[in-house]
Amino acid sequence: MKLLVLNGPNLNMLGIREPDIYGRADYNRLVEIIDGYAKSKSVETVILQSNLEGEIVTLIQQARGVYDGIIINPGALTHYSYAIFDALLSVSLPAVEVHISNIHKREEFRHTSVTAPACIGQICGLGIHGYLLAVDYLIVHCNGIKPSESP
Repeated sequence: MKLLVLNGPNLNMLGIREPDIYGRADYNRLVEIIDGYAKSKSVETVILQSNLEGEIVTLIQQARGVYDGIIINPGALTHYSYAIFDALLSVSLPAVEVHISNIHKREEFRHTSVTAPACIGQICGLGIHGYLLAVDYLIVHCNGIKPSESP
């Protein structure tokens, strides 16, 4: 199994930007944690970050036929990128949207995700652990196991 993990604007600033909200682990540590966890589950990951909406759209489009699923943290693009929404729908790959912070407990504008409806689920507010839960869910989903049947 092979998963694409896409991180949007400002995720490269983890550990620096608002550590009380996003934690003290830097972006390299995030990558190490996700990659190590995925490997322990025999899952290959490619983990990428971009501050550019168009580049994220291109990466999603290139995922078709290469990956089994996508884990995406669109960052602030979550709230207005219909281009990412359309790209996710166009590739017909299961995607899980992840947010380190609880977007529903933050500023009002963060409460709405225009990208989540193109995903099979959204995980927010669980810190970096949310990425690991997304790996687990995509393993279950891509193996045809219904959520009610998983442990």
